Amino acid sequence: VRKVAERIEMGTSIIRTTLQELTSALEQYRINELQKESEEGQLQVKVLNTKERQTATKFLKSKDLLKKTNELIGQSGVIGEETNRLLMYLIFTSRKTANPLHCISLGSSGVGKTHLQSKVAELIPEEDKIEITVLSANAFYYFNRTELRNKLILIEDLDGAESVLYPLRELQSKKRITKTVVHKDRKGTTKTIHLTVEGPVSVAGCTTQESVYEDNSNRSFLLYIDESEEQDKKIMHYQRAESAGQRNKQQEFESARFLRDVQRVLQPVAVRNPYAMRLSLPQSVFKPRRTNTHYLQFIEAVTFYNQLQREKKYDQQTGEEYIETTIEDIQAANELIKEVLLRKSDEITGACRNYLEELKKYLQANNQTTFTALETRRRLKVKKTTQWRYHQQLIESYYIKKLRKKKGETIIRYEITNPNEYKELEKTISAALQECIHKITASGGSPRSTVPVCSTTEMEQTTT
Repeated sequence: VRKVAERIEMGTSIIRTTLQELTSALEQYRINELQKESEEGQLQVKVLNTKERQTATKFLKSKDLLKKTNELIGQSGVIGEETNRLLMYLIFTSRKTANPLHCISLGSSGVGKTHLQSKVAELIPEEDKIEITVLSANAFYYFNRTELRNKLILIEDLDGAESVLYPLRELQSKKRITKTVVHKDRKGTTKTIHLTVEGPVSVAGCTTQESVYEDNSNRSFLLYIDESEEQDKKIMHYQRAESAGQRNKQQEFESARFLRDVQRVLQPVAVRNPYAMRLSLPQSVFKPRRTNTHYLQFIEAVTFYNQLQREKKYDQQTGEEYIETTIEDIQAANELIKEVLLRKSDEITGACRNYLEELKKYLQANNQTTFTALETRRRLKVKKTTQWRYHQQLIESYYIKKLRKKKGETIIRYEITNPNEYKELEKTISAALQECIHKITASGGSPRSTVPVCSTTEMEQTTT
């Protein structure tokens, strides 16, 4: 200050004041730049205005909510997959609950597993999801403690996340993961610190290898992609219409944006199912303990989505606010989950089941009861090694059998042991679910009725 004052021949007080103002302005400029960088790195959370909130609330209170939601999902650009897309949407919605659900999309390469997941994920607000392509072994442990809480984690391909499958499973089951590491402070002292990341989270992934990720599959809903010829036609028609500029992109954008607004209106609330003691699964379901949990949690997810149509109640002892499941919620859940339970009851993998069902259709269309591997491989367009694996599974489970060679024959012929086994299994599951609904309605819909619990044995006898 003194040197500047001498050089320009001004008073030191004026110079000091000027430098102080300049310093303050520079400091403020630095703070503004740092704040701008921080804001650019963060997602901007949309705040709904009054009109948007009222429109979304009105929609959530409307009749046939699940049907209207499914129609909007279709308008947003998801072609076909009517059951899978609504199932996935409700599973993604469950991230806001205390017990989120998880799903794995399964199917052959190139059938649209990732596309379906990404299109439905577009209906979830950006601030509520984390999309991952590849993860390092310790990636999950270095999130902030609550950064993953009530988030949707989307994994494009489980093959790229093999190193984190174990912590991911723990996060799904225990809702938190902890890792202990050694750390040196500034003084060089070694300390042990615990890295804890809390859930709960909802996890979704895609894979072609069902058997490889069995532990993860047990914790998830398995959604098998529709690989039918009819679905191929729908998708190709959409692709042509899009190429010709005949798709209403504005409608797709607005439908997706509206469903994101609907998600923002939903608020965390406890769900209680007064009919849970009367619900049971058929004995044919594999791993019934975990599947039963999934079934009950899915009913809760349906109730949660209908929260604005349910009366809020309060626990007399704890004061906790909650809503109750209705019979309509259970019926809607049963219709959607029927295919999932059917797959859970199947002894063979989903890809092998698809092959067997296509094989049945081919034989029925040609009035055949026997077939050769070469014949069906060419007709169904299956690779030789893939078909061999399928036949090994089917023979071991006695779905098909080899026929004895006739004199002079060199080619092995096969026969399907029971062409109607899948339809019979489907009827068993449908009847079991319907029987529970029947017993609830027979009691007048009262959860406190003295009607006995719907047992698995009774259901099996009824379906028989």
